[in-house]
Amino acid sequence: MIDRFLEKIIKKKLSDAKAIIITGPRQIGKSTLLQQCKTKFKQPVAWWNGDETDYRTLLENATSTKLRSLIGKSKTVIIDEAQRIHNIGICMKLITDNIKNVKLIATGSSAFELANKINEPLTGRKWEYHLYPLSFGEMVNHTSLIEEKRLLHQRLIYGYYPDVINNPGDEIALLKQLADSYLYKDILTWERIQKPARLEKLVQALAFQMAQVISYNELGQHCGLNAETVEKYINLLEKAFIVYRLPALSRNPRNELKKSFKIFFYDNGLRNAVINQFNPVNLRQDIGQLWENWFITERLKYNSYSEKYVSRFFWRTLAQQEVDYIEEATGKLTAFECKWNPKAKGGVSKAFTNAYKKAITHVVHYDNAEDFLL
Repeated sequence: MIDRFLEKIIKKKLSDAKAIIITGPRQIGKSTLLQQCKTKFKQPVAWWNGDETDYRTLLENATSTKLRSLIGKSKTVIIDEAQRIHNIGICMKLITDNIKNVKLIATGSSAFELANKINEPLTGRKWEYHLYPLSFGEMVNHTSLIEEKRLLHQRLIYGYYPDVINNPGDEIALLKQLADSYLYKDILTWERIQKPARLEKLVQALAFQMAQVISYNELGQHCGLNAETVEKYINLLEKAFIVYRLPALSRNPRNELKKSFKIFFYDNGLRNAVINQFNPVNLRQDIGQLWENWFITERLKYNSYSEKYVSRFFWRTLAQQEVDYIEEATGKLTAFECKWNPKAKGGVSKAFTNAYKKAITHVVHYDNAEDFLL
């Protein structure tokens, strides 16, 4: 079993009175993570699954009295797929506030429903964490740095979903099943989207334009949607942990893009499944996009699991000068230029270093990526 970095963080939070919320896409290993933590849970444990109709019915409008009865002598209550339960935030607040000496843990695979239902009721009463696909760092700990460097070509194509990692040889079938069965499940369930074919077409367009500056209008023309609907759908795709946006850094609006953003996927394998492209690295015309998406996403995981809080950007001028990725922490900027080939010429844009003279700059390639991820 592959150890998750979030496991240590969760275990440290088990002794206080706050609820623990773990978000992340379906099939990412949230339930497995809790199984790995179970030896530290106060016993006995009540494990409720929001995907099951009977639990949803029992918990939708539960009172404190009813919850006490359901919990009984349990000292730990786990609610899996909590976003499926109507009024789950109120239910969790009642447990946290009124039923003492019970540790509440909830998982959810769609941020838009879970966040809407818990943020206000549980203000100041929760720890919230995100579980990502397996990270480069987690895999290095599981195998070795040498092994993960050797497998990096494969990871760029097939990604880091646990099932994909654990079943070598079946990567394409598993990714296609994941894309077909789970990709849109929460969005279609909760938002009742009437034209899922256009949503699917939008995801494919985003996959082809991954790591590029996005235009709502252009995407809408391609998918048969208006710009407002495109923006709404991208919001939902973000909240379902399929894609995320990287905004532009703009401190000088006269010559820098200010309202633009790029789209990245949380997992390279899922992105490649959407467009059915599994050719090896040496045959890919999009290797630059794959490498940029891989590094920026791995850096996101690294910062999250290290509990480092950074703001994240890309940078581009009206003259098309660009920096792939920038982090800002405590007022300091660190810029990264992503180059798959260690021998590729060029570094961080001089226009950027002239404009931001105190920024730290790095060129990230195959030979040194681990320096920024471990």
